[in-house]
Amino acid sequence: MDGSGDVTCSGTCLAKPQFRYVDNSGGYVTPYLELATQYGWANYMFQTNQGPSFPAHQFIFGGTSAPTAADDAAGVFASENMSGQGAAAGCIAEAGTTVQLIDPSGENRKVYPCFEHSTISDLLFADLTWRYYTPSAGSIWTAPNAIQHICQSTGPGGKCMGSDWAAHVDLKPADVLNDIAACKLSSISWVIPTGANSDHARSNDGGGPSWVAAIVNAIGNSSTCDGNRGYWQNTAIIITWDDWGGWYDHERPSVLAKPQGDYQYGFRVPLVFVSAYTPKRYVNNERHDFGSILRFLEHNFGIREGALNFADSRARNDLTGFYDLSQPPRTFQTVAAPKSANFFLHDKRKATDPDDDGDDH
Repeated sequence: MDGSGDVTCSGTCLAKPQFRYVDNSGGYVTPYLELATQYGWANYMFQTNQGPSFPAHQFIFGGTSAPTAADDAAGVFASENMSGQGAAAGCIAEAGTTVQLIDPSGENRKVYPCFEHSTISDLLFADLTWRYYTPSAGSIWTAPNAIQHICQSTGPGGKCMGSDWAAHVDLKPADVLNDIAACKLSSISWVIPTGANSDHARSNDGGGPSWVAAIVNAIGNSSTCDGNRGYWQNTAIIITWDDWGGWYDHERPSVLAKPQGDYQYGFRVPLVFVSAYTPKRYVNNERHDFGSILRFLEHNFGIREGALNFADSRARNDLTGFYDLSQPPRTFQTVAAPKSANFFLHDKRKATDPDDDGDDH
């Protein structure tokens, strides 16, 4: 950063400056550092979209934030968080709630945030299961709420009543820890933290790294599931962040060809790949995005890669560089953290959404 990191303030220093290093004196970030050094780190992981949390989670779950497949092909994407009355997002948002669209023509349009297109969950074979753990039904982080055939809303300001919603969306994130202990972990799980247990500015209490460590430890130390083999030898854990938070990065993102290139890609975000077959201190220098994660799911479960024809089709790779199945599985080592799984299982605080400010660039 051209030496700006070495500039010191004169006189009275600001208590909350615009740029500063994370204070890790309490060891809160140590679990992330341990996971990154024990397993795989993506040096060039880019957010797929140039926008905040609502569209980002649509990409993570379904490969696009476009209202329809035709919109995705035309480069028309939901690009912002909600605006209007009420806090809910998706097909249960209050009447009058809109989301901004980005359009290659430059036309300024807004639509009600209820979309209809396929997601990765629609590609799964009958013997595969999925679960989406999230703190609330209307959160902008709860991607299934904006997919009409999953939500099947009773109407604006209503509830999601679809059979897929009832079977696969869990509104208590800590239930993932119970499901692991009960040997009920789904084939694919998306796990969203509460606001307090996230890394989102202002709303968190520093518990995010411990929350992630608790899930990794639960999987790594499981021994009775899958015929007493445990989950560790056949589970990959992908840890990433939905957007870059507006922080500076010197690495320019790739820009796709038009029309998608008007919105893809965004800046870098961290990605840590944890598995029994990932070498210690492995650094991957391929260029990844959320579509790479979807391609990994497709590859792992025998689905044609790029089958959604969204970000999964446009991604350059499928994360297979992070592991080598020809090698014997590594022995799991518990990740030390300030807070244990027991804390999260008995956390009585109201589960607030990670995004509490309406705008998360």
